[in-house]
Amino acid sequence: MAVDGKAKTDLKHLFYPRRIAVVGASPDMATGRMPFFQILKATGFKGEVYPVNPSHEEIDGQRVYPSLEDVPEEVDLVVCLVPSRFAQDTLEVAVDKGVRFVHFFTSGFSEVGNTDLEEAMIRTARKGATRIVGPNCLGVHCAESGVTFDPTVEQDGPGTVGFLGQSGGVTNNFMRMAGARGIGINKAVSFGNQMDLTVEEFMGYLAGDDGIKVIAAYIEDVKDSVAFLATLKRVTPQKPVVILKGGITGEGAEAAASHTGAMAGDYSIWSAVMRQHRCIEVHTERQMVDAVMLASSKKIPAGSRIGYLGAGGGTSVLFTDLAASAGFSIPELSRKTQESIAGTIPDVNTSTRNPVDLGAAGFDYKIMTHAMRELDRDENIDFIIIYLSLDYLNLFERRRLEEGLQSIGSEAEGLAKPVIPVLAKSADNKPRLEEIRLLALSIFREAGLSMYNDLEDAVAAVRAVLPWSLSRNSSIPGALSN
Repeated sequence: MAVDGKAKTDLKHLFYPRRIAVVGASPDMATGRMPFFQILKATGFKGEVYPVNPSHEEIDGQRVYPSLEDVPEEVDLVVCLVPSRFAQDTLEVAVDKGVRFVHFFTSGFSEVGNTDLEEAMIRTARKGATRIVGPNCLGVHCAESGVTFDPTVEQDGPGTVGFLGQSGGVTNNFMRMAGARGIGINKAVSFGNQMDLTVEEFMGYLAGDDGIKVIAAYIEDVKDSVAFLATLKRVTPQKPVVILKGGITGEGAEAAASHTGAMAGDYSIWSAVMRQHRCIEVHTERQMVDAVMLASSKKIPAGSRIGYLGAGGGTSVLFTDLAASAGFSIPELSRKTQESIAGTIPDVNTSTRNPVDLGAAGFDYKIMTHAMRELDRDENIDFIIIYLSLDYLNLFERRRLEEGLQSIGSEAEGLAKPVIPVLAKSADNKPRLEEIRLLALSIFREAGLSMYNDLEDAVAAVRAVLPWSLSRNSSIPGALSN
């Protein structure tokens, strides 16, 4: 529901609150409520946290206040866990107390048809300067301030990605998938029904955050399409925005309505508008993480001409079909490039035209890094994909394997063109292959590279991100050939 007359709000104190009150905090961790008080205490929130619940006197040795009115200090953020029937009363106290933000974890609002309650709460909020997050959502995460809803997030310092999720589950999934790929989260918001604060307001704040390089979002509906598109128009020329739309089918729209009270529109119109506004549109959670990893890498492809390095003729042929079908070109390398690569490999069961099949020599890291340098110099190539088989890497002892992966990562980091490694495996029943994959992922992510588990994912990620990359310095979005 769009709300008229809402004041523009600085969201700084939502992400960097000095004091938080958790209304409905409980020492019982099995109540079905998120233990926000315990999470904030355990994960290092830098401010004060006040538990509020008339049924308890203390939690973990800390005094519990019987009501929000009794909290002695000024509070920036209230996290509300009480049932929806008590939400209005809690909000009235928060408004009277001058609380800046109230996050309602609670469900039972417009997603179940209870729009009257939401409208009444908005009227109450407008009596003061209080803004509402949610309801029916997990709330906010900020790596710098320590505010979070997910105690499992582990990363060294704030990352460069901002995430906005209408679903708490998708938000959790993204953060955990991102963490597994070495993608650092800076800020995240699970925003639910958007009773008050909307996705475009959060996106506008993330756009102005210098620490955030990429914005990703899972969206089921937009409350104010004019404001949303105006925000995209302002943001996407500066930062990539990766969007996964939920409810693109009739059945999905019905599910979205029961989930967040969303009213989903025609997907074909949505998709066209996303392209027009330079958004990076994806269709699955995995594609979203894949695209974000590439978009947040140190170097992003700025052209559709691929230089491919691998070992195996059949795989090279299949890759050529895959890339060409996706609109990419695999141009023949210059004679100088081919001659330089040919001088380091046998002339049997190899090819230097592009795709480059290094044959068995492809598992010699000195030959691989030499070929990478030659492709980097070739004017016909925009970016490089290197294909490595985990099954064959498994034949190397640990020290040599690690040295080889480090040499590839170090070489790629120093090249002018983006390098995208793909480490695929055929055997799914060998634990050591996963150990090697995780080792390679750590090395390549440390070098600022995006790494994929198969060629299909790598091609799909580049195809998603490349139009934005091409359009950064142009008023007309770039496109791949069909």
